[in-house]
Amino acid sequence: MRVRLEEDLSQAELEVLIRYSHFNQTVQKLKTLIASVDRTIACSFKGHQLRINASDIYYIESVDKRSFIYGENTVYESPLRLYQLLEELSDVGFVQVSKSCIVNINVLVCIKPLLNSRLEATLRNGECIYVTRKYVPIIRKKLERW
Repeated sequence: MRVRLEEDLSQAELEVLIRYSHFNQTVQKLKTLIASVDRTIACSFKGHQLRINASDIYYIESVDKRSFIYGENTVYESPLRLYQLLEELSDVGFVQVSKSCIVNINVLVCIKPLLNSRLEATLRNGECIYVTRKYVPIIRKKLERW
């Protein structure tokens, strides 16, 4: 793969062009990663309102009807419900892994099987997320397309 950057002062906005001979998983992953850089989610951190990039999110967990967004080392809170966040982020690599958690598959390092047909997903920052039986087929299907 070749990466080429061009500066064009007449360009009003950033444009990314991917040339390929045939569409495959690598092209799909690049497309999704690029789209996730531009996607932001409203959240709060220590009383401040901000927007974070989807690519900086590792996973999102719902606890007591509150949504917590986990980055590499930081935890944010979002006013959106888990299902709303999944709708917003599913096309940029997020998948539901349990009733209360969605994960960014772009930060998955490995997945290993556990007892009772569950999976353990290890993220880039070393955290482990458990995939419940109900969501195993969903994550497998998403990973196949990835």
